[in-house]
Amino acid sequence: MRSKLFLGAAAVVATAFLAVPAHAQSKRPQVAVTDFDYGTVGYHWWGDADIGKGMADQVMNALVEDGSFRVIERKKLDTVLAEQDFSNSNRAAPDQGKMAKIGKALGVRYIITGSITKFGGEENDKGGALKGIRLGFGKHKTEVEVSARLVDTTTGEVLAAAKGHGESKKGGKFAFSKGGTGYGQSQSDFKASAIGEAQEMAASDLAAKIVAKKDRLN
Repeated sequence: MRSKLFLGAAAVVATAFLAVPAHAQSKRPQVAVTDFDYGTVGYHWWGDADIGKGMADQVMNALVEDGSFRVIERKKLDTVLAEQDFSNSNRAAPDQGKMAKIGKALGVRYIITGSITKFGGEENDKGGALKGIRLGFGKHKTEVEVSARLVDTTTGEVLAAAKGHGESKKGGKFAFSKGGTGYGQSQSDFKASAIGEAQEMAASDLAAKIVAKKDRLN
């Protein structure tokens, strides 16, 4: 008899919990991360892949790992961005009206949008010759920098801004091949490269700074 009463009470509690709206069950703000603009670095990097999408994915992953936000999944985001015709040209300075429509379609109040401001490396090679053999030595530095804004889609207000930086001193370069046959930013070879390491550091740095400003959300 007691077990039946216990099960009945548990069922009532479970039903009451499910009746509560999803936003009331969790106090974590829900956000979407749009693909980053990379127009400012496009002229000096070595590929034609959409590095802004890869950066957004890494920032999303870092936010999910932290757990302070609920993050809209990529598939749903891509569908809404396509429906709203949110093209590459919208990334640098997104239109407030379009941002509001995207937020409404996704069911989120906050959107993170940003730009890649540095994506590449420099080599400071020095050397000489010894008996006809060329000797080289020097420093290699690969840096990725990104900036982002956390926007309230209902008002268009920028609630927080942050910058992320990553630096790798691994040597060598990594090239994206054309025609869809090259490496993506999610693959292990890219992640193991200098630019991949720097990008992951920049994404993690940016995500941490956004989380630190979470109290600014209404």
